[in-house]
Amino acid sequence: MSRIGLFGGTFDPVHRAHVALAHAALDALALDVVRWVPAGQPWQKQGGRAVSPAAHRLAMVQAAIAHEPRFVLDRIELDRAGPSFTLDTVHALQAAEPGHAWVLLIGQDQYANLHTWKDWRVLLGLVELAVANRPGEARVPDPEVQAHPHRMVPLPMLAISSTQIRAAAAQGHDLSLMVPPEVARYIARHRLYTGDPRS
Repeated sequence: MSRIGLFGGTFDPVHRAHVALAHAALDALALDVVRWVPAGQPWQKQGGRAVSPAAHRLAMVQAAIAHEPRFVLDRIELDRAGPSFTLDTVHALQAAEPGHAWVLLIGQDQYANLHTWKDWRVLLGLVELAVANRPGEARVPDPEVQAHPHRMVPLPMLAISSTQIRAAAAQGHDLSLMVPPEVARYIARHRLYTGDPRS
């Protein structure tokens, strides 16, 4: 039975802390593979900042993970209409690929908001939960969520966020310390996050 990590997110853009978490999870959780799942229509983002087109986010994740054979890109949420709910994704994957152990990888910010997710109690009954120790994140999860069995994945001290990267790109700053080089080149080539109409 394979142990598959599910790592979802907007990835707008994917950055070095995302990659560090996925690498740490491979070893800490004895995973055979980490399945990267870019969100199609992130329900948490509705009414806020417009998310970059799926094609750009998909290409950036592909560039970031190309050198690790145990990282796999999954289009399941991009190819499904409507808001991207993790429970729907897990149901679909388990139906299509029975017999695996599914491990849900989330950050501390997602952990703090998990009680707002669609049918989160049902979701946690279907997966193992693993939470990243992200530097600087002190938000406390809902007590019922916190009481659910989970693993912590220790991370190197990489205080990086996609919000920070978008702001740096808009100001024309060097992104090489925050994103993998292939992603930095992609952002520059397509003028992402600059307000340029060609982005």
